[in-house]
Amino acid sequence: MIFPQLIQFSDFGLFLLRFVIGIIFLTHGMQKWGMWRMKASPEMPSKMINMMKMLSLVEPAAGTAMILGFFSQLAAIVLILVMAGAIYLKVVVWKKKFTEPGGWEFDLLLLTTNLAILFLGGGSIGI
Repeated sequence: MIFPQLIQFSDFGLFLLRFVIGIIFLTHGMQKWGMWRMKASPEMPSKMINMMKMLSLVEPAAGTAMILGFFSQLAAIVLILVMAGAIYLKVVVWKKKFTEPGGWEFDLLLLTTNLAILFLGGGSIGI
C-alpha cells in the first residue's frame, strides 16, 4: 500500500461513494416520475411504462437510503438488481455496444460501485 495513513479516512471514502450513488439514483428515479402520466404506445408498451413507474419509486428510495447511510447494503442489493436489469436490456434486448451512445458502460460502473458497498458496507458515517 502506497499511502497507509489514508486508511483512517476509509469511512469518509465510503460516504462519498454512497453519496454520489445516492444522488445519481435519486435524480434518475425522479426523472421517471413523468411516466405516471404516459399512455401506452407502440414506442412505449404498457409493460415498459409499468417497469418505469416501479423504478420511479425504487430508485429514489434506494438513493435516499444510500445518501443517509440507512440500510446501505440492502439498498445496494436493490440497485444491483436494477442495474443488472438495465444491462440485460441494453445488451440482450437492444443489442447496445459497451461505449456507443446509450451503451452500458455507465450501468456497469453503477453496478460495480453498488457491489463495493455491498461487500464493504456503507461505513460509519450515516444514520
